[in-house]
Amino acid sequence: MSKLITGIFQSRESAELATEELIRAGFSRDDISILVSETTHGREFAVKKSTKAPEGAVTGAAVGGVLGAVAAGLAAVATISVPPLSFLAAGPLVAALTGLGAGAATGGLTGALIGLGVPEHEAKFYRGELEKGGILLGVYTHDDRAKVAREILDHAGAEKIGRG
Repeated sequence: MSKLITGIFQSRESAELATEELIRAGFSRDDISILVSETTHGREFAVKKSTKAPEGAVTGAAVGGVLGAVAAGLAAVATISVPPLSFLAAGPLVAALTGLGAGAATGGLTGALIGLGVPEHEAKFYRGELEKGGILLGVYTHDDRAKVAREILDHAGAEKIGRG
């Protein structure tokens, strides 16, 4: 039985560290998801351009690091509108959130997260943190490795790690 282990991160660096550690521990990139507001996406994951001559050899840099590669390389990427914000989801959470009708008036993002098995109090916390610029990272575990996933997220600095 698959379990979704989630944690909220306050910086791209800590979310990226968690992603790197998950992959190093043998978790598949295909099981890792991120969810961010469009504002956070623009701030943390936008393509950076340089106009300085010494750095001008490369006019643009793609989203860097493993987390960026996970987000950019996933086939499943979607924008989910939940007024007043829009969120960008990447990974297996996309299908789950859109299948649950994340944009519907009946519960919005909080309701969709609850539908994924996230307890209501955690879903409300995640929604609030996402609105404030947090990054939600989730990983599906398909065996008895949920404890390992939780330890990795904790070590990387996640707040409010879901029990899965």
